[in-house]
Amino acid sequence: MKHPDLPRRVMRLKEVIMICGLSRSSIYSYIADGKFPQSRKIGSRAVGWDSWEIERWIDDRLGAREWKPSPEGV
Repeated sequence: MKHPDLPRRVMRLKEVIMICGLSRSSIYSYIADGKFPQSRKIGSRAVGWDSWEIERWIDDRLGAREWKPSPEGV
């Protein structure tokens, strides 16, 4: 899914952990199970993730629900 409001960029592991709320080991376990976007080689000793793939994973995980404020007094 393309997010027109967000520029596409490479995310490093530290940012992916922060954005997704998963630990490093959970991310790699999910990748092994085919449940998380694959990292891509971006240098001789570096990998990164496609920001749009991470955003799509988050949208899928949360059911792509749009946030709505709760009614007053609830």
